[in-house]
Amino acid sequence: MLAVIVTTLLTSGNAHATVDQPLPSAVFRATHNSYSGNLDGSRASITQQLDRGIRFIELDIHDNGYTTAGDYSIGHGSPGDLVDRAGNPASNRLRDWLDVIDDWSASHPAAAPIVVALDLKDDLTDNPSYAEGNPAALNDTLTTAFGPRLLRADAYPASPPTVDALRGRVLPVISGNGTTRTLYKRDVGHNPAIAINGRGQVVQVHDSGGGELWYWTGTYGSDGRVTWLRHGKYDTGVTPAVTLNDNGDLVEVHQSQSATTLWYRIGRLHAGGEITWSPSRRYDNGVQPTIRFTDPAGTRLREIHRSQSNAQNWHWDGSLDAAAMTVAWSGNARTSDALYDKTTSASGTSRVRVWTGADGPTPAQTLRIDTDRRTGDRIRHQQVAFVEFQRGNSAELRQDALFYAAPAGESAFITEARQAGRLVRGWGFNSAGNATDPPASYPATDHPYTTWYQDLLTRFGAVQ
Repeated sequence: MLAVIVTTLLTSGNAHATVDQPLPSAVFRATHNSYSGNLDGSRASITQQLDRGIRFIELDIHDNGYTTAGDYSIGHGSPGDLVDRAGNPASNRLRDWLDVIDDWSASHPAAAPIVVALDLKDDLTDNPSYAEGNPAALNDTLTTAFGPRLLRADAYPASPPTVDALRGRVLPVISGNGTTRTLYKRDVGHNPAIAINGRGQVVQVHDSGGGELWYWTGTYGSDGRVTWLRHGKYDTGVTPAVTLNDNGDLVEVHQSQSATTLWYRIGRLHAGGEITWSPSRRYDNGVQPTIRFTDPAGTRLREIHRSQSNAQNWHWDGSLDAAAMTVAWSGNARTSDALYDKTTSASGTSRVRVWTGADGPTPAQTLRIDTDRRTGDRIRHQQVAFVEFQRGNSAELRQDALFYAAPAGESAFITEARQAGRLVRGWGFNSAGNATDPPASYPATDHPYTTWYQDLLTRFGAVQ
Protein backbone atom coordinates (compact mmCIF):
# COMPACT_ATOMS: atom_id res chain seq x y z
CA MET A 1 0.00 0.00 0.00
CA LEU A 2 2.84 2.40 0.86
CA ALA A 3 4.36 1.90 -2.60
CA VAL A 4 1.07 2.91 -4.15
CA ILE A 5 0.86 6.00 -1.96
CA VAL A 6 4.41 7.06 -2.72
CA THR A 7 3.95 6.46 -6.46
CA THR A 8 0.78 8.56 -6.41
CA LEU A 9 2.63 11.42 -4.71
CA LEU A 10 5.77 11.41 -6.83
CA THR A 11 4.48 13.57 -9.67
CA SER A 12 3.25 16.34 -7.42
CA GLY A 13 5.84 15.70 -4.73
CA ASN A 14 8.82 16.52 -6.90
CA ALA A 15 7.14 19.71 -8.02
CA HIS A 16 6.57 20.72 -4.40
CA ALA A 17 10.30 20.99 -3.88
CA THR A 18 10.72 23.67 -6.55
CA VAL A 19 7.33 25.21 -7.32
CA ASP A 20 5.49 27.56 -4.99
CA GLN A 21 2.16 26.26 -3.67
CA PRO A 22 -0.61 27.23 -1.26
CA LEU A 23 0.33 26.58 2.34
CA PRO A 24 -2.44 23.97 2.91
CA SER A 25 -1.11 21.92 -0.03
CA ALA A 26 2.44 21.64 1.26
CA VAL A 27 4.19 19.02 3.40
CA PHE A 28 6.84 19.84 6.00
CA ARG A 29 9.21 17.91 8.21
CA ALA A 30 7.98 17.92 11.81
CA THR A 31 8.94 16.60 15.21
CA HIS A 32 6.86 15.42 18.15
CA ASN A 33 7.83 16.68 21.64
CA SER A 34 10.62 18.66 20.01
CA TYR A 35 12.09 19.82 23.36
CA SER A 36 12.93 16.19 24.27
CA GLY A 37 15.87 16.12 21.88
CA ASN A 38 17.59 12.78 22.28
CA LEU A 39 16.12 11.89 25.68
CA ASP A 40 13.06 10.28 24.11
CA GLY A 41 13.85 9.85 20.44
CA SER A 42 16.61 11.21 18.21
CA ARG A 43 15.78 14.81 17.41
CA ALA A 44 18.87 16.76 18.63
CA SER A 45 18.53 20.39 19.73
CA ILE A 46 15.92 22.84 18.48
CA THR A 47 18.53 24.68 16.43
CA GLN A 48 19.79 21.45 14.86
CA GLN A 49 16.23 20.44 14.04
CA LEU A 50 15.64 23.71 12.23
CA ASP A 51 19.02 23.45 10.49
CA ARG A 52 18.02 20.05 9.17
CA GLY A 53 14.71 21.16 7.71
CA ILE A 54 12.23 20.69 10.56
CA ARG A 55 9.49 23.32 10.21
CA PHE A 56 7.11 22.20 12.95
CA ILE A 57 8.27 22.50 16.56
CA GLU A 58 6.13 21.24 19.44
CA LEU A 59 6.65 22.51 23.00
CA ASP A 60 4.71 21.15 25.97
CA ILE A 61 4.06 23.94 28.48
CA HIS A 62 2.81 24.29 32.06
CA ASP A 63 1.60 27.30 34.02
CA ASN A 64 3.05 26.08 37.33
CA GLY A 65 4.77 28.97 39.08
CA TYR A 66 3.80 31.55 36.46
CA THR A 67 3.05 34.20 39.10
CA THR A 68 6.59 33.94 40.45
CA ALA A 69 8.52 33.37 37.23
CA GLY A 70 6.38 35.52 34.93
CA ASP A 71 6.59 32.77 32.33
CA TYR A 72 5.36 29.30 31.42
CA SER A 73 7.54 26.20 31.81
CA ILE A 74 8.63 23.57 29.30
CA GLY A 75 8.22 19.90 30.17
CA HIS A 76 6.26 16.74 29.47
CA GLY A 77 4.48 15.51 32.61
CA SER A 78 5.79 18.43 34.68
CA PRO A 79 8.18 21.37 34.23
CA GLY A 80 11.59 20.04 33.23
CA ASP A 81 10.37 16.51 32.53
CA LEU A 82 12.08 14.98 29.46
CA VAL A 83 13.71 18.29 28.57
CA ASP A 84 17.01 17.74 26.75
CA ARG A 85 19.29 20.68 27.51
CA ALA A 86 22.07 19.62 25.14
CA GLY A 87 22.33 22.58 22.77
CA ASN A 88 19.06 23.97 24.15
CA PRO A 89 18.34 26.66 26.78
CA ALA A 90 19.43 25.82 30.30
CA SER A 91 16.11 26.95 31.73
CA ASN A 92 12.55 25.66 31.47
CA ARG A 93 11.22 29.15 30.65
CA LEU A 94 9.10 29.20 27.51
CA ARG A 95 10.41 32.59 26.41
CA ASP A 96 13.99 31.27 26.34
CA TRP A 97 12.94 28.48 23.98
CA LEU A 98 10.90 30.79 21.78
CA ASP A 99 13.90 33.11 21.52
CA VAL A 100 15.95 30.24 20.07
CA ILE A 101 13.33 29.74 17.36
CA ASP A 102 13.05 33.47 16.70
CA ASP A 103 16.83 33.91 16.45
CA TRP A 104 17.04 31.07 13.95
CA SER A 105 14.13 32.44 11.93
CA ALA A 106 15.69 35.92 11.86
CA SER A 107 18.91 34.41 10.50
CA HIS A 108 17.08 32.36 7.86
CA PRO A 109 14.51 34.69 6.27
CA ALA A 110 14.17 32.44 3.21
CA ALA A 111 13.16 29.41 5.26
CA ALA A 112 9.66 28.00 4.92
CA PRO A 113 7.26 29.14 7.67
CA ILE A 114 7.83 27.56 11.06
CA VAL A 115 4.86 26.34 13.06
CA VAL A 116 5.31 26.49 16.83
CA ALA A 117 2.71 24.30 18.52
CA LEU A 118 2.21 24.89 22.24
CA ASP A 119 0.75 21.75 23.81
CA LEU A 120 -0.91 23.10 26.95
CA LYS A 121 -0.61 20.63 29.80
CA ASP A 122 -2.62 22.88 32.14
CA ASP A 123 -5.82 24.87 31.86
CA LEU A 124 -4.76 28.50 31.49
CA THR A 125 -8.33 29.78 31.90
CA ASP A 126 -8.49 28.86 35.58
CA ASN A 127 -5.82 31.51 36.14
CA PRO A 128 -7.98 34.48 37.21
CA SER A 129 -5.75 37.19 35.80
CA TYR A 130 -3.06 38.16 33.33
CA ALA A 131 -0.51 38.24 36.15
CA GLU A 132 -1.26 34.59 36.88
CA GLY A 133 -0.81 33.42 33.30
CA ASN A 134 -4.19 33.45 31.58
CA PRO A 135 -4.38 33.31 27.75
CA ALA A 136 -3.87 37.07 27.39
CA ALA A 137 -0.43 36.58 28.93
CA LEU A 138 0.30 33.77 26.48
CA ASN A 139 -0.67 36.10 23.61
CA ASP A 140 1.79 38.71 24.82
CA THR A 141 4.51 36.09 25.17
CA LEU A 142 4.07 35.14 21.53
CA THR A 143 3.87 38.68 20.18
CA THR A 144 6.92 39.88 22.07
CA ALA A 145 8.95 36.78 21.22
CA PHE A 146 8.38 36.84 17.46
CA GLY A 147 7.48 40.45 16.70
CA PRO A 148 7.05 41.12 12.97
CA ARG A 149 7.82 37.50 12.07
CA LEU A 150 4.64 36.35 13.79
CA LEU A 151 1.68 35.51 11.53
CA ARG A 152 -1.34 35.96 13.77
CA ALA A 153 -4.38 33.77 13.25
CA ASP A 154 -6.59 36.85 12.88
CA ALA A 155 -4.31 38.07 10.07
CA TYR A 156 -4.49 34.84 8.06
CA PRO A 157 -5.92 35.82 4.66
CA ALA A 158 -9.23 34.53 3.34
CA SER A 159 -7.45 33.05 0.33
CA PRO A 160 -4.69 30.65 1.45
CA PRO A 161 -1.25 32.25 1.11
CA THR A 162 1.56 30.49 -0.67
CA VAL A 163 4.55 28.99 1.08
CA ASP A 164 6.88 31.52 -0.54
CA ALA A 165 4.72 34.40 0.71
CA LEU A 166 5.19 33.14 4.25
CA ARG A 167 8.91 32.43 4.20
CA GLY A 168 10.56 33.79 7.32
CA ARG A 169 7.28 33.80 9.28
CA VAL A 170 6.26 31.93 12.44
CA LEU A 171 2.76 30.53 12.96
CA PRO A 172 1.75 29.79 16.59
CA VAL A 173 -0.76 27.02 17.31
CA ILE A 174 -2.48 26.23 20.61
CA SER A 175 -2.82 22.51 21.21
CA GLY A 176 -3.43 20.44 24.33
CA ASN A 177 -5.90 21.46 27.05
CA GLY A 178 -9.36 21.48 25.50
CA THR A 179 -10.90 23.98 27.91
CA THR A 180 -8.26 26.57 27.12
CA ARG A 181 -8.60 26.01 23.39
CA THR A 182 -12.36 26.43 23.63
CA LEU A 183 -12.33 29.52 25.86
CA TYR A 184 -9.63 31.11 23.73
CA LYS A 185 -12.17 31.17 20.89
CA ARG A 186 -15.17 32.41 22.92
CA ASP A 187 -16.38 33.23 26.44
CA VAL A 188 -19.71 32.69 28.15
CA GLY A 189 -21.45 34.70 30.85
CA HIS A 190 -24.69 35.87 32.41
CA ASN A 191 -26.10 39.34 33.03
CA PRO A 192 -23.50 41.22 30.96
CA ALA A 193 -22.98 44.97 31.25
CA ILE A 194 -20.70 47.37 29.37
CA ALA A 195 -19.29 50.90 29.39
CA ILE A 196 -17.25 52.99 26.93
CA ASN A 197 -15.56 56.34 27.50
CA GLY A 198 -14.44 59.20 25.28
CA ARG A 199 -10.98 57.70 24.86
CA GLY A 200 -12.42 54.53 23.35
CA GLN A 201 -11.70 52.43 26.41
CA VAL A 202 -14.25 49.68 27.03
CA VAL A 203 -15.05 47.68 30.17
CA GLN A 204 -17.42 44.72 30.16
CA VAL A 205 -18.52 42.85 33.30
CA HIS A 206 -20.67 39.75 33.78
CA ASP A 207 -21.35 36.98 36.23
CA SER A 208 -20.51 33.36 35.59
CA GLY A 209 -23.91 31.99 36.50
CA GLY A 210 -22.21 30.36 39.47
CA GLY A 211 -21.41 33.38 41.61
CA GLU A 212 -18.14 34.65 40.12
CA LEU A 213 -17.72 38.12 38.63
CA TRP A 214 -15.47 38.61 35.60
CA TYR A 215 -14.36 41.55 33.48
CA TRP A 216 -13.01 42.21 30.01
CA THR A 217 -11.24 45.41 29.00
CA GLY A 218 -10.57 46.60 25.49
CA THR A 219 -10.29 49.47 23.07
CA TYR A 220 -12.73 50.68 20.44
CA GLY A 221 -10.91 51.02 17.11
CA SER A 222 -11.33 53.22 14.07
CA ASP A 223 -13.05 50.32 12.28
CA GLY A 224 -15.65 49.99 15.02
CA ARG A 225 -14.12 46.77 16.31
CA VAL A 226 -13.34 46.29 20.01
CA THR A 227 -9.94 44.73 20.63
CA TRP A 228 -9.95 42.93 23.98
CA LEU A 229 -6.82 43.35 26.09
CA ARG A 230 -7.36 41.83 29.52
CA HIS A 231 -9.72 39.36 31.18
CA GLY A 232 -9.99 38.45 34.83
CA LYS A 233 -12.02 37.52 37.87
CA TYR A 234 -12.57 40.40 40.28
CA ASP A 235 -15.20 39.39 42.89
CA THR A 236 -18.13 37.16 43.73
CA GLY A 237 -21.76 38.08 43.15
CA VAL A 238 -24.40 38.42 40.43
CA THR A 239 -26.03 41.04 38.14
CA PRO A 240 -23.11 43.49 37.86
CA ALA A 241 -23.21 46.89 36.18
CA VAL A 242 -20.43 49.36 35.37
CA THR A 243 -19.82 52.97 34.35
CA LEU A 244 -16.56 54.51 33.13
CA ASN A 245 -15.29 58.09 32.88
CA ASP A 246 -12.73 59.59 30.51
CA ASN A 247 -10.00 59.42 33.14
CA GLY A 248 -10.28 55.63 33.23
CA ASP A 249 -12.06 55.56 36.59
CA LEU A 250 -14.84 53.03 36.76
CA VAL A 251 -17.54 52.26 39.30
CA GLU A 252 -18.96 48.74 39.41
CA VAL A 253 -22.05 47.65 41.38
CA HIS A 254 -23.43 44.18 41.98
CA GLN A 255 -25.65 42.08 44.17
CA SER A 256 -24.28 39.44 46.51
CA GLN A 257 -24.74 35.87 45.37
CA SER A 258 -26.58 34.51 48.41
CA ALA A 259 -28.34 37.63 49.72
CA THR A 260 -29.94 40.87 48.52
CA THR A 261 -27.13 43.14 49.64
CA LEU A 262 -25.64 45.62 47.16
CA TRP A 263 -21.93 46.28 46.81
CA TYR A 264 -19.67 48.59 44.82
CA ARG A 265 -16.07 48.64 43.72
CA ILE A 266 -13.90 51.37 42.22
CA GLY A 267 -11.47 50.48 39.47
CA ARG A 268 -8.69 52.36 37.74
CA LEU A 269 -8.25 51.30 34.13
CA HIS A 270 -4.69 51.53 32.87
CA ALA A 271 -3.55 52.02 29.27
CA GLY A 272 -2.65 48.36 28.76
CA GLY A 273 -6.06 47.21 29.96
CA GLU A 274 -5.22 46.24 33.53
CA ILE A 275 -7.60 47.32 36.29
CA THR A 276 -6.53 48.22 39.81
CA TRP A 277 -9.51 47.46 42.05
CA SER A 278 -10.58 48.88 45.40
CA PRO A 279 -12.02 46.57 48.06
CA SER A 280 -15.70 45.68 47.70
CA ARG A 281 -17.94 47.85 49.90
CA ARG A 282 -21.60 47.42 50.81
CA TYR A 283 -23.93 50.38 50.22
CA ASP A 284 -27.55 49.08 50.43
CA ASN A 285 -30.00 46.21 50.07
CA GLY A 286 -31.79 45.47 46.80
CA VAL A 287 -31.51 43.69 43.45
CA GLN A 288 -30.56 44.50 39.82
CA PRO A 289 -28.30 47.50 40.45
CA THR A 290 -27.49 49.88 37.57
CA ILE A 291 -25.25 52.95 37.51
CA ARG A 292 -24.19 55.97 35.40
CA PHE A 293 -21.90 58.96 35.63
CA THR A 294 -24.13 62.03 35.29
CA ASP A 295 -21.63 64.84 34.67
CA PRO A 296 -19.02 65.40 31.93
CA ALA A 297 -16.18 65.36 34.46
CA GLY A 298 -17.12 61.87 35.56
CA THR A 299 -17.36 62.54 39.29
CA ARG A 300 -21.12 62.55 39.90
CA LEU A 301 -22.99 59.25 39.93
CA ARG A 302 -26.53 57.99 40.02
CA GLU A 303 -27.37 54.41 40.95
CA ILE A 304 -30.85 52.87 40.42
CA HIS A 305 -31.85 49.44 41.70
CA ARG A 306 -35.00 47.52 42.46
CA SER A 307 -36.33 46.73 45.91
CA GLN A 308 -35.64 43.20 47.08
CA SER A 309 -39.29 42.84 48.18
CA ASN A 310 -41.38 44.50 45.42
CA ALA A 311 -41.22 46.28 42.05
CA GLN A 312 -40.30 49.67 43.50
CA ASN A 313 -37.11 51.28 42.19
CA TRP A 314 -34.76 53.22 44.46
CA HIS A 315 -31.87 55.51 43.67
CA TRP A 316 -28.70 56.90 45.22
CA ASP A 317 -26.63 59.91 44.26
CA GLY A 318 -22.90 59.43 44.53
CA SER A 319 -19.71 61.46 44.51
CA LEU A 320 -16.54 59.71 43.35
CA ASP A 321 -13.27 60.31 45.17
CA ALA A 322 -10.94 58.84 42.58
CA ALA A 323 -7.81 59.24 44.69
CA ALA A 324 -9.31 57.45 47.68
CA MET A 325 -11.19 55.01 45.39
CA THR A 326 -14.44 55.53 47.31
CA VAL A 327 -17.94 56.87 46.65
CA ALA A 328 -19.84 59.10 49.05
CA TRP A 329 -23.50 58.09 48.71
CA SER A 330 -26.44 60.39 49.51
CA GLY A 331 -30.07 61.10 48.68
CA ASN A 332 -31.44 57.56 48.88
CA ALA A 333 -35.12 57.67 47.86
CA ARG A 334 -37.83 55.96 45.82
CA THR A 335 -37.90 56.79 42.11
CA SER A 336 -40.26 56.23 39.21
CA ASP A 337 -37.30 56.17 36.83
CA ALA A 338 -36.50 52.91 35.08
CA LEU A 339 -33.32 50.99 35.66
CA TYR A 340 -30.48 52.11 33.38
CA ASP A 341 -29.88 49.92 30.35
CA LYS A 342 -26.60 48.43 31.50
CA THR A 343 -26.14 46.47 28.26
CA THR A 344 -25.52 49.58 26.14
CA SER A 345 -23.14 52.52 26.35
CA ALA A 346 -22.23 55.39 24.04
CA SER A 347 -19.61 58.12 23.81
CA GLY A 348 -20.02 60.57 20.96
CA THR A 349 -20.82 58.49 17.88
CA SER A 350 -19.24 55.36 19.33
CA ARG A 351 -21.78 52.89 20.65
CA VAL A 352 -21.42 49.42 22.17
CA ARG A 353 -23.99 46.83 23.14
CA VAL A 354 -23.30 43.53 24.90
CA TRP A 355 -25.54 40.48 24.69
CA THR A 356 -25.44 36.69 24.79
CA GLY A 357 -26.27 34.30 21.99
CA ALA A 358 -24.98 31.27 20.13
CA ASP A 359 -22.59 31.82 17.24
CA GLY A 360 -23.05 28.67 15.19
CA PRO A 361 -22.18 25.76 17.49
CA THR A 362 -21.20 27.90 20.50
CA PRO A 363 -23.40 27.95 23.65
CA ALA A 364 -26.40 30.24 24.02
CA GLN A 365 -24.55 32.19 26.72
CA THR A 366 -21.69 33.14 24.40
CA LEU A 367 -20.74 36.77 25.05
CA ARG A 368 -21.30 38.94 21.96
CA ILE A 369 -20.90 42.62 21.16
CA ASP A 370 -22.44 45.02 18.67
CA THR A 371 -20.99 48.43 17.91
CA ASP A 372 -22.26 51.22 15.70
CA ARG A 373 -20.35 49.59 12.82
CA ARG A 374 -20.15 45.88 13.64
CA THR A 375 -22.63 43.22 14.69
CA GLY A 376 -22.26 40.04 16.68
CA ASP A 377 -18.52 39.87 17.34
CA ARG A 378 -17.47 37.47 20.06
CA ILE A 379 -15.97 38.87 23.25
CA ARG A 380 -12.78 36.84 23.43
CA HIS A 381 -9.01 36.90 23.54
CA GLN A 382 -7.24 38.33 20.53
CA GLN A 383 -6.75 35.48 18.09
CA VAL A 384 -2.98 35.65 18.02
CA ALA A 385 -2.59 31.87 17.85
CA PHE A 386 -4.36 29.35 15.67
CA VAL A 387 -6.42 26.84 17.65
CA GLU A 388 -5.94 23.18 16.81
CA PHE A 389 -8.91 20.88 16.21
CA GLN A 390 -8.29 17.26 17.20
CA ARG A 391 -10.23 14.14 16.39
CA GLY A 392 -13.17 13.84 18.80
CA ASN A 393 -13.26 17.54 19.73
CA SER A 394 -16.42 19.63 19.81
CA ALA A 395 -18.10 21.21 16.81
CA GLU A 396 -17.14 24.66 18.05
CA LEU A 397 -13.45 23.76 18.05
CA ARG A 398 -13.87 22.52 14.51
CA GLN A 399 -15.55 25.77 13.43
CA ASP A 400 -13.16 27.77 11.21
CA ALA A 401 -10.16 25.64 12.30
CA LEU A 402 -7.20 25.60 9.90
CA PHE A 403 -4.97 23.26 11.90
CA TYR A 404 -6.12 19.70 12.58
CA ALA A 405 -4.31 16.95 14.49
CA ALA A 406 -4.56 13.28 15.40
CA PRO A 407 -2.28 10.33 16.19
CA ALA A 408 -0.45 9.32 13.03
CA GLY A 409 -2.39 6.05 12.92
CA GLU A 410 -5.71 7.87 12.42
CA SER A 411 -5.39 7.65 8.64
CA ALA A 412 -9.07 8.27 7.80
CA PHE A 413 -9.18 11.49 9.87
CA ILE A 414 -5.91 12.75 8.40
CA THR A 415 -6.91 11.95 4.83
CA GLU A 416 -10.35 13.57 5.12
CA ALA A 417 -8.93 16.73 6.68
CA ARG A 418 -6.22 17.03 4.05
CA GLN A 419 -8.73 16.59 1.25
CA ALA A 420 -10.75 19.40 2.85
CA GLY A 421 -7.76 21.76 2.58
CA ARG A 422 -6.71 21.71 6.23
CA LEU A 423 -3.19 21.69 7.66
CA VAL A 424 -2.93 18.38 9.48
CA ARG A 425 -0.45 17.12 12.05
CA GLY A 426 -0.08 13.39 12.60
CA TRP A 427 1.85 12.91 15.83
CA GLY A 428 3.83 9.79 16.66
CA PHE A 429 4.68 9.34 12.97
CA ASN A 430 7.31 6.68 13.65
CA SER A 431 6.73 4.22 10.83
CA ALA A 432 6.55 4.49 7.05
CA GLY A 433 3.28 2.60 7.43
CA ASN A 434 1.74 5.78 8.86
CA ALA A 435 1.86 7.43 5.44
CA THR A 436 -1.48 8.51 3.97
CA ASP A 437 -2.64 9.81 0.61
CA PRO A 438 -2.55 12.78 0.69
CA PRO A 439 0.09 12.81 3.42
CA ALA A 440 -0.20 14.72 6.68
CA SER A 441 1.05 18.29 6.32
CA TYR A 442 3.21 17.76 9.41
CA PRO A 443 4.20 14.09 9.96
CA ALA A 444 5.52 14.66 13.49
CA THR A 445 8.12 12.06 14.33
CA ASP A 446 10.48 11.26 17.20
CA HIS A 447 13.16 10.08 14.72
CA PRO A 448 13.45 12.72 11.98
CA TYR A 449 16.88 11.65 10.67
CA THR A 450 16.19 7.99 10.01
CA THR A 451 16.54 6.94 6.39
CA TRP A 452 12.91 5.89 5.98
CA TYR A 453 11.64 9.29 7.23
CA GLN A 454 14.05 11.32 5.15
CA ASP A 455 13.31 9.31 2.01
CA LEU A 456 9.57 9.48 2.55
CA LEU A 457 9.51 13.24 3.17
CA THR A 458 11.70 13.81 0.12
CA ARG A 459 9.22 11.83 -1.96
CA PHE A 460 6.40 13.86 -0.45
CA GLY A 461 8.18 17.00 -1.64
CA ALA A 462 8.66 18.37 1.87
CA VAL A 463 9.33 22.10 1.80
CA GLN A 464 12.28 23.72 3.57
